[in-house]
Amino acid sequence: MESKANVQTRATMKYQKKVGIIAKSFKIKKELADNFKIACEKAGVSQASQISRMMQQFIDSVSDSDTEKQQ
Repeated sequence: MESKANVQTRATMKYQKKVGIIAKSFKIKKELADNFKIACEKAGVSQASQISRMMQQFIDSVSDSDTEKQQ
């Protein structure tokens, strides 16, 4: 009999694959990471959601910049 944790882990992995969630790993300075964690806690947001939001804003700003250059 499989443990409940193992079943849950597989279900989570299946869901993440379905919706296109991947793990990213990168190195940053500890002080920056610690301060970011504290800021996210103060704001009541998860670190992943805030990083995703900032990444999308950056993508949008670069895309807008490219559109302006083409005109």
